[in-house]
Amino acid sequence: MNTYRKISFANNCIRQQSGRNQTSSLLGVLLLTGIAIAFFITVPAHAGDQYLAGSPVLSASLSGTNEFSPSQEVRIPVVVKNSGVNEFKFSKSSIVDRDDLPNTAKFLTIGLGAGSSPLIIKSDPQMVGDLKASNTVTGTFTVRIPSDTPSGVYYLPVDLNYTYLYNANQYGSDTIQYSYKIKNETFQIPVTIKTDVRTEVVSKNIQHLNAGTEGYINLAVKNIGHENAKDAIVVIARNGQSPVIPSEGTVYIGNFPPGGIANCTFRASVTSDAEAQAYPLDVYVKYKDHNGDTVTSAIETIGIPVGGKITFAITPDPETIAPGQKKIVNLQFTNTGGATAYQAQARISLVDPFTSNDDSAYMGDVAPGETRKVSFLVTAEKTATIKDYGIDAEVRYRDALDNTVISDPLKFTLKVGADKGIGTMLMNPLFLGLIAVIVIIAAGYVIYRKKRLQ
Repeated sequence: MNTYRKISFANNCIRQQSGRNQTSSLLGVLLLTGIAIAFFITVPAHAGDQYLAGSPVLSASLSGTNEFSPSQEVRIPVVVKNSGVNEFKFSKSSIVDRDDLPNTAKFLTIGLGAGSSPLIIKSDPQMVGDLKASNTVTGTFTVRIPSDTPSGVYYLPVDLNYTYLYNANQYGSDTIQYSYKIKNETFQIPVTIKTDVRTEVVSKNIQHLNAGTEGYINLAVKNIGHENAKDAIVVIARNGQSPVIPSEGTVYIGNFPPGGIANCTFRASVTSDAEAQAYPLDVYVKYKDHNGDTVTSAIETIGIPVGGKITFAITPDPETIAPGQKKIVNLQFTNTGGATAYQAQARISLVDPFTSNDDSAYMGDVAPGETRKVSFLVTAEKTATIKDYGIDAEVRYRDALDNTVISDPLKFTLKVGADKGIGTMLMNPLFLGLIAVIVIIAAGYVIYRKKRLQ
């Protein structure tokens, strides 16, 4: 009996402990569930946004100056602004956010046209991407303004092409159907072509302009623009590395009205390495416009014909001089160039073993193709080596504008050798001995004849 009670008591203790563990587990589950419920109650679901009205509102304008001159190629920046607003917005947890806003201009393309103007648009339409509200974007276009463009105001069309979100319908909690519209808009931007002076060289007369010399450039310059220029100055200027270089490159002409013609004379030189051909020269006008501002016209480039360089050639007879001999050396100078050499002088540069009392000879004016013969008295030293010597020569002359010019270096040959003339023979001892024998024989014969006749 005691044993049975002990076992019953032990079983009761086990049951009580098991009940306590089950109660503890249930309380834990209830606690976690309460925490989760409390979290979802205190943190609401994210609310989505929906716009019921709104669209892009675009405008176009020109950035910077809108005044240009003819004969220019300019870059015109066109600024597009989006001032569109979204009028009604709804926020609700069951709304899914839209990917695009109704007031965003998507895939915006900007195009600039010439309209009725004579301007030439050299750039194609430009894709600039998406333009959100309160933002701007710029497209830059290259425009050429022809030289004969009349002054005035021209309106250039700016074409805008874009897409925007027109409507978005939500189906269920995770599906949206978008509806887009394509829109084209055209705006007019004003461009002003200013009055200005534009030059046209209607005639030219070139005088004495040869390589290595200075000459005259006579131009008749016409104002083909629309500006009545005041205190105008016609200017010629060197074009890059052209060999034509102005010496007197400005002429004051005063008032220069539209259609007026000014006759101007300039002086210019040509480098000695120039060929006989035409070279570029820049012409423009500095003047005061109707506002009193000093302005420079667009440059007109013209061609200036240049004659060949004045050159000379020496055509001497073969000259041989004996050691210790003084001899007249004859030379012929021929003008092989393209212009007359005025007051020309031939000069030689003698070197050892030659000397001369006068190393220059006057030839006067030598036209192209003409030849002048000159002579120099040359002495060869007695110790001169028998060989050929190269002698330098040149021609100093004046061009048509009285500038002193020196020709390119020339060369001719002097030969030192035995003189085969009578003078050399008389200086030969053998020849003199032979002469003496002949004279003695002749004298003896004369005496013999006289004796026989007696």
